[in-house]
Amino acid sequence: MPAFAAAALAAGCATSSTVTVTAPPATSSSAASAPAATSAPATSAPAVAPTPSVASSGGNTPAAQGAAAGCQGRYLRADVGQSQGAVGSTFQVITFTNLNNVPCTLYGYPGVSLANGTPVTQVGAAADRDRTSAPTRVTLQPQGVASVTLRIVQALNFPTSTCKPVATTWLQIYPPNNYGALYVPYKSTGCADSATHILTIGVVKPGSGG
Repeated sequence: MPAFAAAALAAGCATSSTVTVTAPPATSSSAASAPAATSAPATSAPAVAPTPSVASSGGNTPAAQGAAAGCQGRYLRADVGQSQGAVGSTFQVITFTNLNNVPCTLYGYPGVSLANGTPVTQVGAAADRDRTSAPTRVTLQPQGVASVTLRIVQALNFPTSTCKPVATTWLQIYPPNNYGALYVPYKSTGCADSATHILTIGVVKPGSGG
């Protein structure tokens, strides 16, 4: 279970799990084998271009000789795990499952934003990084799971004229060091104003976060 601050920095409570789709609408991915290659999902360009999700101080740490390669997005499934509401915020666990038949690694921060529409369009600013914990390299065995915690501050905490609240229906997720997005159905409310930051994402950690 990821650690949260006393002001409710703990993910827990109700679990709602949905499989990632590569382009809305689409069928769920199979957890038994790596998904077949498909055409790129129809999406609009994100408001913030994705960048490799690595630590700012040194980038991605070099892999040791013989270590597993980095996970490729097409062999990952993203799901929403446990979530917990706090005063003014929701803490939502996001999990990554390795669907490949060989181990792979994740390191650092995924890129996450709220989105809606068809084609999927990013809403507001992408998540800021929570640097409370230092990144570590996480190895996922076949069907292995890693997780991160997304904090979503309630959009209605901000003046309507500033936030410009918008109903959202997706989480747009760029796994660390990947430029292809995964999409998870998720209803929330975002701020159309990209200067209003309501999302914070933690580092990838081993396990399901529950």
